[in-house]
Amino acid sequence: MSGVSDAARAGLDFRDDGTLAVAFGADDLAALGELAAFMEKLGLPVERLTGRECRRLEPMLAPSVRGGLLARGDAWVDPRRVTTALLAALERLGVPLVRARVSELLRDGDQVVGVRLAPPDRTPTPDQDLARRTPRAHRPSGEDPVRPAPPVGEPAVAAGGLIQTHVPEETRGDQITQADLPDEIRGERVILAAGAWSAGLVDVPVRPVKGQIMRLRSPQPLLGRCVRGTVHGASVYLVPRGDGELVVGATQEELGFDTRVTAGGLYELLRDARELVPGVTELEVADVVAGLRPGTPDNVPLIGPSGTPGLVLATGHHRGGVLLAPLTAAILLGEEGEMAELCSPLRYRDIS
Repeated sequence: MSGVSDAARAGLDFRDDGTLAVAFGADDLAALGELAAFMEKLGLPVERLTGRECRRLEPMLAPSVRGGLLARGDAWVDPRRVTTALLAALERLGVPLVRARVSELLRDGDQVVGVRLAPPDRTPTPDQDLARRTPRAHRPSGEDPVRPAPPVGEPAVAAGGLIQTHVPEETRGDQITQADLPDEIRGERVILAAGAWSAGLVDVPVRPVKGQIMRLRSPQPLLGRCVRGTVHGASVYLVPRGDGELVVGATQEELGFDTRVTAGGLYELLRDARELVPGVTELEVADVVAGLRPGTPDNVPLIGPSGTPGLVLATGHHRGGVLLAPLTAAILLGEEGEMAELCSPLRYRDIS
């Protein structure tokens, strides 16, 4: 990408070496052929490769790979580094940030006017936590965490979910107490970006989809580009990082808010990754994590006005949060037409 400096590439671990999708059998090859035709229809560069050509690009691929597609225009970045860079940029720009959890939305009649923050020392009981995280449609009748708020006060900008914010200069580096945080943040518009927890604040069709990921480490890079494949009916990917790590992911599990890393999940990842690149079993395990993706019924995100005055949504991105970040920003800024309509929360109903 021509607009990215060398320093930014290194800092974000931004790479544009392309993605290699490989196939093992006739069915896989047929599916890749359909994908190639679709990409060509969109004008995206793609190359159809034989198994030998795939292994020439990536010598560590399994001999059983029969063919593949190379998307040279694909790029990837380290999401952890992007988050760190974003927070650093906000600090440089003096953007107010508060590190606190939102407990509910504030309302003045039909309008959302801000958020109420949960006390940092309040740990909910398991039952309270489950109720907070359970979509309103699945709660017992009459149970609703969103309550009316006092009249609108001083204008401010608020964000849904976990809010990041600056604290007073004299408290930086120290433990933050409740006295350092406001009880409420008010503004003309609230953007709800609470991910898998969005349905705990408003009535939206967003559910948690669990995903387990492994990070392996090798003294020498095993791969030069992102490699994807389908093994045992499941999609698996391997992404090399500039620091020597190799990311292997990811499971897709409908288990609610379960964030346990399980032996079965890790076994499936290693088993499928080994089918693609047998050498992965020789690598050191650097990290294992389980996260929650915000899924929607049609796997399309909810971005834009909710139908409730003062409330805008930016959630439901499922597996494409980092990839869809630029599109999300463009829609929120009113710079997209057709895509904004596709992602509109109003395709379901008014959100309240």
